[in-house]
Amino acid sequence: MLDLKGVETFYGSIQALFGMSMHMEQGKVTTLIGRNGMGKTTTVSSIMGITPCRSGQITFLDSRIDGKPPYQVAQRGIGLVPEGRQIFPNLSVRENLLVTADNYAAGKSPWTLNRVIDFFPELQVRLNNMGNQLSGGEQQMLAIGRALMLNPLLLILDEATEGLAPLVRQEIWQCLNRLKESGMTILLIDKNIEELNRIADYHYIIEKGRVAWDGTPGTLQDNPELKTRYLGI
Repeated sequence: MLDLKGVETFYGSIQALFGMSMHMEQGKVTTLIGRNGMGKTTTVSSIMGITPCRSGQITFLDSRIDGKPPYQVAQRGIGLVPEGRQIFPNLSVRENLLVTADNYAAGKSPWTLNRVIDFFPELQVRLNNMGNQLSGGEQQMLAIGRALMLNPLLLILDEATEGLAPLVRQEIWQCLNRLKESGMTILLIDKNIEELNRIADYHYIIEKGRVAWDGTPGTLQDNPELKTRYLGI
């Protein structure tokens, strides 16, 4: 579904990605893991066209998307739940959800306002509250719901549970498992390796802007040396 080949990305004169390459299969959960500052968010920004790559190529469903502006990448069927959630604070929950609503992929069972509310019932009583009146967990649910309203073929979540209380984190993991069971293709960034191992089909570890290791959750679990070397665990 998604291929990155030799992607190099810069912030001004500072290079952040050095030949980043990875592959995602449809219906699978793939993770990007690594220490802070290693290039995970830059990889996501490159995919979305937020920080365009200078060289290499990014292919989604057999079509090149590198060089496309973010709105065209989204229209191709990629939904992003960004780091820090970035919901619209001065829009209501209802408006936050409806502002991105579309069905570019013409799915037969599209995500609608009612479907998102059924998926996140906590938002039901908050529909008329402004985004800045929500708790961190509610904001994360709203951010995921907003991305789902785009009806993406690929859902990207950057730091899906960062800064959330333990019970709320567990609820978000349960929601992600339900999305996986529904067949959604997911690219996931998070620091909780144990939870990532439970949900992932394949891992990529990033070190200094390039893939240092890739493999299955079972292989990572059986190699504590990998966790120590690249993740500091």
